Amino acid sequence: MSKNKLQKFSEMASFARVYQPAFEEVFRKDYKYKGNWAREVFGNQNPIVLELGCGKGEYTINLARRYPDINFIGVDIKGARIWKGAKTAHEQHLDNVAFLRTRIEIIESFFGEDEINEIWLTFPDPQLKRRRKKKRLTGARFLNQYRNFLVDNGIIHLKTDNDNLYHYTIEIAAMNKLSVLRSTGDLYHSEYNDDALAIKTYYEIQYLEEGSNINYLKFALPKDRPIIEPPDDE
Repeated sequence: MSKNKLQKFSEMASFARVYQPAFEEVFRKDYKYKGNWAREVFGNQNPIVLELGCGKGEYTINLARRYPDINFIGVDIKGARIWKGAKTAHEQHLDNVAFLRTRIEIIESFFGEDEINEIWLTFPDPQLKRRRKKKRLTGARFLNQYRNFLVDNGIIHLKTDNDNLYHYTIEIAAMNKLSVLRSTGDLYHSEYNDDALAIKTYYEIQYLEEGSNINYLKFALPKDRPIIEPPDDE
């Protein structure tokens, strides 16, 4: 491990509201704050919004600035990425931000029933190969996990430059009769212009400069039925 990474990890350990449990602490076990993040971590009962695969935490940080009465948790496995967002939150005294370093595959270990109001998926890996389909963060495997801790009809936001992932997610929403609240294949030339959607990450700016379109999908996830995966394309 590089000296720079070691320095970042050391510094991050001193930041408030950065949580880095060892895998064996949470694999098939409940994390100590499960069901109690608002009270125990944030000291309030405000709604909680997750950003899964938050990278450097740019979206988490900017959402927190815009909506001080909502708690935001950025989740990623890469500590060197989280460091940037955690440092910003620490230096700017953003008390409604936390970062969790863990694998999204075990996200149910961390959050209890009805604990989360919304999830943001900002430019996730599209996992285009068929054998990696189960790793798509908008696939049935993960949506069924989200159902266990989202409020009923909790909101999921997908922002992606990948057309295939966007259309796949539309397909899974249609197949499962999920309520699609917003959908566009070209966000910045659409009628959707609220503050949350105006946030642009470093990589998103690069995508736009390269001429890529940005897809956006917002849908509700009900609790009353399991999500079924669309069949593979022939």
